[in-house]
Amino acid sequence: MKIVERYILRRTLSIAVIALVWTLAIVWTVQVLGRINVVTDSGQSALTFLHLATLLMSSIIPVILPFAVLIAVAQTLTVMNNDSELVVISAAGTPRRATIRPIMIVAIGACILSFVVQNLVDPQSRIGVRTLLARASADLLSSVVQEGSFRKIQNGLFVQVGERLPDGRLGRIFVADSRQKNVDLAYYAKEGVVTDTNDRGVLIMTDGVVHRRTPAGEVSVIRFDSYTLDLSAFASAKAYLVIGAGDRGIFYLADPDPNDPLFKLNPQEFRAFFHIRLTEWIYPLVFGLLAVAVAGDARSHREARIPPLGAALAMALVVRWLGYFAGNQAESREAFIPLLYAVPLGSMSISIWFIAMNRTLELPVQWLDRINALIAAAGDRLTVFRLRLLGASRVTGGAG
Repeated sequence: MKIVERYILRRTLSIAVIALVWTLAIVWTVQVLGRINVVTDSGQSALTFLHLATLLMSSIIPVILPFAVLIAVAQTLTVMNNDSELVVISAAGTPRRATIRPIMIVAIGACILSFVVQNLVDPQSRIGVRTLLARASADLLSSVVQEGSFRKIQNGLFVQVGERLPDGRLGRIFVADSRQKNVDLAYYAKEGVVTDTNDRGVLIMTDGVVHRRTPAGEVSVIRFDSYTLDLSAFASAKAYLVIGAGDRGIFYLADPDPNDPLFKLNPQEFRAFFHIRLTEWIYPLVFGLLAVAVAGDARSHREARIPPLGAALAMALVVRWLGYFAGNQAESREAFIPLLYAVPLGSMSISIWFIAMNRTLELPVQWLDRINALIAAAGDRLTVFRLRLLGASRVTGGAG
């Protein structure tokens, strides 16, 4: 590899890593904050929350990796253009492929990373996330009845626990149950324990009494040695664990279990996600070629109507939106599956054509002039409106 190629490779790779890390941090923070209820509602530990946050990272990387490549390539080429480095490289007789080759190395490496993460790591992480969330929901059986608190389990069912004993049992239990219409039940027990029985959450109380008030107002008191109260509003973790097509890996999607209830319900969704897995990992290369087509020509962009990075991002967002649209539609309509391949391959073909023809991929001048005219007109109208408001306020102030 030539010195020029190593120089471009190093700059592109460093910017890609920085863009990936910062974007990943922002998106990951947003995703994690959306799951904060795992700790606040279910009483899970901070370690469990960190485990969940780590598992979420694998689903974010394939989404932002293409944009990190796009930003890195567009920024590297724009800076080199503004510093006249590409002009000097071209004037020295260096072929253009010396500029494109290191960029393609970064883009292809990102594609490989995206394929591995999305098809091997992410499915396992998704199942881990769902398992953890299911366990957290099931753990509400024990966390909802906290010491000294009076908590609502479901409509008409309240539990209060006086203390938690060292062996995990509960002491001084009071339960108010009015789920049955016109019948009020009040349970008092010295001890109890929350457990799972046949995938049903139950509260087993020992040495207590139950007060029952009938619609006629009669109250009966019954003493019991052991009483089991159904708390199936919070089922076991198995009841919460639902693994859909989007959580499966490419090998399972290629040959799904015919007895899978979700596959029986919507086999088209499994077929769509199989093709999504085959196309999503290409987007780093698509965006890398797009950035080269927009900002890779050996001329200064100082007088460009739209900065190359902004133009590349705008085009990339359109391409990515088309890909997401095709994927969403393909989940219910098989006719959209070819579009999953047409969007990235068509975008690559257009970019390659512009690169081969040594032309810059940009919006037509007429479109840019029209957009600038609209922006200028909107600014003028905003200025007039602001002046009218200022004049009206002055008139109101003088009249006062």
